[in-house]
Amino acid sequence: MTFLNFVISGLSLGSVYAIIALGYTMVYGIAKMLNFAHGDVIMVGAYICFYSVSRFHLPPILGVILAMIVCTMLGIIVERLAYKPLRRAPSLAVLITAIGVSYFLQNSALLLWTSNPKMFPSVVTKGSVKLFSGQLSVSYVTIVTIVTCIVIMICLTWFTGRTRMGKAMRACSEDKGAAQLMGINVNATISLTFAIGSGLAAIAGVLLCSSYPTLMPTTGSMPGIKAFTAAVFGGIGSIPGALLGGLMLGVIEIFAKAYISTQLSDAIVFAVLIIVLLVKPAGLLGIEMQEKV
Repeated sequence: MTFLNFVISGLSLGSVYAIIALGYTMVYGIAKMLNFAHGDVIMVGAYICFYSVSRFHLPPILGVILAMIVCTMLGIIVERLAYKPLRRAPSLAVLITAIGVSYFLQNSALLLWTSNPKMFPSVVTKGSVKLFSGQLSVSYVTIVTIVTCIVIMICLTWFTGRTRMGKAMRACSEDKGAAQLMGINVNATISLTFAIGSGLAAIAGVLLCSSYPTLMPTTGSMPGIKAFTAAVFGGIGSIPGALLGGLMLGVIEIFAKAYISTQLSDAIVFAVLIIVLLVKPAGLLGIEMQEKV
């Protein structure tokens, strides 16, 4: 049963990585930009939910909704102010801007909420489900995290495949110029992509802090980097790839901590990524694009 416990813990952690990775993979797939400030949006969402529940005594569900609204607006503002002027700029300029936005959000959080760690109140009822005569225990937070990830993936797959705006996103991903000639508002489509990714980041931040309750301005940094790794692992630009990469990364990390070393677990995760990219550079579900020169 210990093995199953590790698997379930890995799937729970991987589900959070997968939700965060969606923000990276959607923005890159449509705007061809790497938004490294995405991890800090996670932190903002967690703080908004924390103060909504602990200070203003709102119900947890309202705290999550408020966090999603704030992070959605934040994503739109960041895109309009920081990334929209760089549509045709070199990739290096976009990367430097993303790092600058990340530092701005972190230092703003330090000024607003200080660096003192805060204990995040779980938005999920405490308790667990006992299986196999009590030999296997699965917490409600774990169940909610995994189910939320599956629901989000199903809804997002349906949205991008069946709705008009989802099809516009796919068209912009293929060719922005052609999409614009067909009457698609490319700027609005990219803004919507940032909004969806940032709203999902708020959910991921709340779920992450419900499982690991210490909240600080740097809370989203390492999970954000690992989620970016998951997006690359699964094939950045692919929604199913974000799910697969996140789940596999979570399981690998938990097993590395359990059977090898807690200190080396991060190194093992990134080493696995390097091996996968050496074998399949586009990621597990990525499609290699050949460009004519």
